[in-house]
Amino acid sequence: MQLRYVFSELGQGLRRNLSMHIAVILTLFVSLTLVGFGVMLNQQATRAGEQWGNELQITVFMCRDNDPDPACPTEVTAPQQRAIEDVVDESPEVSSWYVESKAEAFEKVKVLIGPEKFEGPNAAATQADMAKSIWITLEDPDEFQGITSAVQGLDGVSQVRDQRQVVGPILRGIDAMQIGAFVIAVFLVIAALLLVANTIRLAALARRREIGIMRLVGASTLYIALPFLLEAVVTAIIGVALAAGAMGAFMWFGVRQRLEDFVGFIPWIGLPEYLVAVAVVAVVGPLLTLLPTLVLTRKYLKV
Repeated sequence: MQLRYVFSELGQGLRRNLSMHIAVILTLFVSLTLVGFGVMLNQQATRAGEQWGNELQITVFMCRDNDPDPACPTEVTAPQQRAIEDVVDESPEVSSWYVESKAEAFEKVKVLIGPEKFEGPNAAATQADMAKSIWITLEDPDEFQGITSAVQGLDGVSQVRDQRQVVGPILRGIDAMQIGAFVIAVFLVIAALLLVANTIRLAALARRREIGIMRLVGASTLYIALPFLLEAVVTAIIGVALAAGAMGAFMWFGVRQRLEDFVGFIPWIGLPEYLVAVAVVAVVGPLLTLLPTLVLTRKYLKV
């Protein structure tokens, strides 16, 4: 009987303030979608950094067999590699470094271009075609001339690539979009909180007679507030579902069917990153509705 009353009040509350609930849902939908996009953009920047490095890195490519560089008559030898590593390790401009093997480089290329192009007798390249490289992280992005000049002329070095020229514009663009999404999301979250507060206030005023009677018969605050909490849960579930659908549509129609074909050299995010964004949205959505509801019902349900 009590549960029947609670669900009856839930239905009446949703009908009485339908326009306000729709406004809350739409605001939640847009704000949560932007939060989700921000999370995905952050993961996109991380994946791009893992593939190409970041703006603090330079990459030293060592000689390989049949290297087109005239300074590389043969593949880098073990003594030459040790000499290069010693120079890198002793440089004060270097924060950290690691060696990427041929196998690791080959795996990166397969992930980026597609493993099917490296199978069979007419494979685009083999592991032997890859070059060993040293990925150097700088202490200061503006202090790189010393280490660059130190390794450039060493035996066994094919080329030195400045990651800032390659990755910088892409990562800055991703960062700008991420910041923009989060800033707009913050404003919309504030709007959603205000809408939730107004919805609770209007619902409490509409039910003030029933609330007064329930107080007189000894109903607890939690029991009286339960319909309001369930309304918050319903709006949050719908908002989260719409945001997850919008992000899924973007992943499928935007990334899978457009960006991966036209900008195939970028390692794009996939299902795992999408699920992480949905998980974040699924946590943030209920918090945006339940927390203000719990706080404000203590104020508006006092009779």
